[in-house]
Amino acid sequence: MIRPMRQAIAALLALTLGLAGASAVLAQNAPPRIVIGPGVIEPMPIAVPTFIDEGGAGDYAREIGRVVISDLEGTGFFRNIGEEAYISRVTGFDAPVAFEDWKAINAQVLVTGAVTVSGDRITVKFRAYDVFNGTTMEGAALQFAGTTQGWRRMAHKVADVVYSKITGEGGYFDSRVVFVSESGPKNQRLKRLAVMDYDGANVAFLTDSSSIVLAPRFSPQGDRILYTSYETGFPRITLMDVASLGRQTLAEQPGTMTFAPRFSPDGGTVVFSLERGGNTDIYALSVGSGQLTQLTNAPSIETAPSFSPDGSQIVFESDRSGVPQIYVMPAGGGEGTRISGGAGRYGTPVWSPRGDYIAFTKQNEGRFHIGVMRTDGSEERLLTASFLDEGPTWAPNGRVLMFTRETSGGGGQASLWSVDITGRNLKQIPTDGPASDPAWSPLLP
Repeated sequence: MIRPMRQAIAALLALTLGLAGASAVLAQNAPPRIVIGPGVIEPMPIAVPTFIDEGGAGDYAREIGRVVISDLEGTGFFRNIGEEAYISRVTGFDAPVAFEDWKAINAQVLVTGAVTVSGDRITVKFRAYDVFNGTTMEGAALQFAGTTQGWRRMAHKVADVVYSKITGEGGYFDSRVVFVSESGPKNQRLKRLAVMDYDGANVAFLTDSSSIVLAPRFSPQGDRILYTSYETGFPRITLMDVASLGRQTLAEQPGTMTFAPRFSPDGGTVVFSLERGGNTDIYALSVGSGQLTQLTNAPSIETAPSFSPDGSQIVFESDRSGVPQIYVMPAGGGEGTRISGGAGRYGTPVWSPRGDYIAFTKQNEGRFHIGVMRTDGSEERLLTASFLDEGPTWAPNGRVLMFTRETSGGGGQASLWSVDITGRNLKQIPTDGPASDPAWSPLLP
């Protein structure tokens, strides 16, 4: 019964990616209706009534529903129908649903929920209904429990389930982003590591601003963070434990600088750039044994390595052709094959967690872009354009990117933005002050 919804969203994605024609014809009895024209997409109408307070919930019931709506509407695929349009009211979680009343206001999906709070414990249960067929969506009637401190996570989990059931894609709302929080004038900017929910809420600082920090990266399990620190006066790779905030410097080599680190998919290896005697190459370090392996050996600058999801290949940036371009090599090292072929300079490549795309930064004709291409370099598509866009990071589902955008001039400020891989739904992520270098975590456990 939910298959027509998935087909509708699949048609939408195919169309916006340029993989099909300019319009879609859906079966007349398909429950959702997504109107697609050239460059115009009508989001699916859904209804998310205020969750029911089943005991002690207070504001939690209202706020959880608000976050669910924000998550779903934030994708650009959904439009919430305001309660002023409702004909029926949800008076109880197990009360019968008057589907005809929801059809009358064109709701394709109805999400109901209830919240119970006892002490510092909270329980959230919900159901998502296919209004057209008058049934509960398979796998979309669940219950989450935890502490009241984690209420926003429960809202994100509800939204992830609804999003996944309708689109057939993995969710990404229950995730975190580590980034560099900035303050002070542009020529004396203070920087410290911070972490937040994907939507900018629940910010926590991980370091102070006593030394410059750059390019944080989550481990595949989300329990550790790699970043570049200037605490010693030179760039050094630092590994932080997220729970304890304990830190250690990796790959210390006298007379060298190390930077641009990333984890392997199993978290056991770190790839990074090491500069020695004016030459920069890519190295791999075993986190367990400390064994260091050189992966490239060229007079050019080799940097920004990123593993493929299966760990078999590494994409990286090199200026061996005269200007920075994108190359792919085996994980064990080698010459690499150039995959970028357009005009301009390419950098900061990062492999999608799905394995189907590589995101990158491109500079051409005075503008910066965030783009994606297939792993062989084909189907290059630029998603953004501005004075300075750089450093893309993938959402856990491989369908949304976050990046840094900086404005021009002496008072220019860095901020975080996101865009989906179709180039639609470009939006700024709210932060308290300038922010840069985002890195998305995996879905939280």
